Amino acid sequence: MSKNEIALAFNEVLEEKQLSKEIILGAIESAMASAYRKAVNASTAQHVEAKIDLETGKVLVFAEKEVVEDIIEPKTEVLLDEARQVNPEAQLGDMVIVETTPKDFGRVAAQTARQVIQQRIREAERSNQMQYFERQIGEIVSGIVQATNAQATTVGLDMKAEGMLPANQRIPGERFKVHDRVRAVVLEVKDGSRGPQIVLSRGHRNFLRRLLENEVPEIYHGIVEIRAISREPGARAKVAVMATQAGVDPVGACVGIKGVRIQAIVKELHDEKIDIIQWDQDPVVYISKAISPARVTGVYVSDADGNKTATVVVQEDQLSLAIGRDGQNARLAAKLTGWRIDIKSLTEAAGDALQKLQSDAELSALMPNAVESIPSIEESLAKKAENRPLTPEEFTALAQFVDRVERRTIQIKEEAARAEGVVAGDHADIPTAAFGMPLEKAGIKEHTFNILVEAGYDTVGSLMATLKTDSNRVLGLAGIGPKAMQNIEEALAAIQFPETLPAEGTADSPVEAASAPEAAEGIATPTEIPPAEKQASTKKDARKVVEEEEDEHAKDGVSLDELFAMKPEIFQTAGADDESADKKKGKKVKKKSVELVLDEERGEVVGRKKHKRGGDDFDEE
Repeated sequence: MSKNEIALAFNEVLEEKQLSKEIILGAIESAMASAYRKAVNASTAQHVEAKIDLETGKVLVFAEKEVVEDIIEPKTEVLLDEARQVNPEAQLGDMVIVETTPKDFGRVAAQTARQVIQQRIREAERSNQMQYFERQIGEIVSGIVQATNAQATTVGLDMKAEGMLPANQRIPGERFKVHDRVRAVVLEVKDGSRGPQIVLSRGHRNFLRRLLENEVPEIYHGIVEIRAISREPGARAKVAVMATQAGVDPVGACVGIKGVRIQAIVKELHDEKIDIIQWDQDPVVYISKAISPARVTGVYVSDADGNKTATVVVQEDQLSLAIGRDGQNARLAAKLTGWRIDIKSLTEAAGDALQKLQSDAELSALMPNAVESIPSIEESLAKKAENRPLTPEEFTALAQFVDRVERRTIQIKEEAARAEGVVAGDHADIPTAAFGMPLEKAGIKEHTFNILVEAGYDTVGSLMATLKTDSNRVLGLAGIGPKAMQNIEEALAAIQFPETLPAEGTADSPVEAASAPEAAEGIATPTEIPPAEKQASTKKDARKVVEEEEDEHAKDGVSLDELFAMKPEIFQTAGADDESADKKKGKKVKKKSVELVLDEERGEVVGRKKHKRGGDDFDEE
């Protein structure tokens, strides 16, 4: 290659492939070394390297050879004089790297160099494409349609890459022509044998999410947050949004003045209908809005049994609108909210409520007023069955009847779940000390802490319980976003709760310390002490013990007052106030083993102290 040929080829590759100079130069030098090996049939064990001077276009090849007196194999041997020109200290038998550039590589060497260069360039180009589009996953890219058929559409993208838009990822009904510009979201990137395989999508919900971010600056800057999206491409979509700052209308921001923002998105999606609703942490309010454009009479949610089920009651004229064509509206609302939604007309719901009330004796006993209204409800349902019109008052009475029965039924289920310990079991892994720890000790940032306190979270345990059951209730608070949630989770994870109390019967057990005087006096104590009794004052405990002792000696005619009169000092030792004070000061408490017995000869109760060395002998005090 001449100087001009190398310079032109090098500059052309840099311009077309958009690769770095180091990558291209390394590929060319590696190709020249491979061409030399092939031209002279050199061994792979021999070290060979090539250097190229872009200014002069000259290529130099260096190979490792052994220093000898007489050359037998020119490919691997060099004379001592030539070796010392490179390394003056070279000796016979040494290995030196000397220049061995052939006078002419020939056509085979040039062809080999060309093939290696092309291969290396393709590999570098694929690697760059792979890295670039892996970062674009979930983002919108724009390209030109190169080919299209019933199975897929090929789209030319940046960096001379090609993306595939499968038929199941297109919006139903849309058709593309060659050279059309199309936008899509990068769904997946795979490493294939012929370069990265880039899968595009226009039917994915993230495509709608990115379009909203592009058209609505409030979403892009985080002032308005998209909480959920449910979509059936080409037909209808529902988007739940919320504002992270006070005074911002999230729905209005997405719709724009005279609907200019949402209309631009609808046009891009080929007239797909888009419902923008405001997200609410209350599932009743949230589901009511998700059913829009239908007007809802009542929503009754129940998740006591683990299944999040919502019964939505609507007027007769709103039933078809609430369900939608082929159930589309109800289906999208269920996907958006995450609840299983059962839509009923008012008369159907009233009939079900009437059947519940009549078949459940327990429910009827709890709702006497509803039972009294059964005749009027039956009359209204009979008129509806005969296609006779109902008055507004009758419709109101039906709605109130359904509301009372449904709410009472849900309340009974929740109470039954609590009775079975379902609710308590959900919080079994939360330390008991967390429910007594004030929230200000959690180390949460001040702004987030103020929001949580206003929402009613005053202890660490209450916040942990809510996060465990439904974290969206916390995330849904105004001013709480992903960063605030991360701060809350990190703060709670860093809390070190005190260890649980030792088991009963151990040396450090507070139960044993509290009952030590009782055991010392030989008085029988219960095996388990309820928490309320553990927290009672020591004097009351001592009084209770003495009353038990009085019952034991009642047969001997010894009364409670007589016991106090005979041995008041015995009962003073039963108090643990002094003992606990000494423990706080670090003093060693000396326990007394005293037994109250009835001396038959003297006719009085006496206390006897047990010897330190053990045994059953007691000394009279």
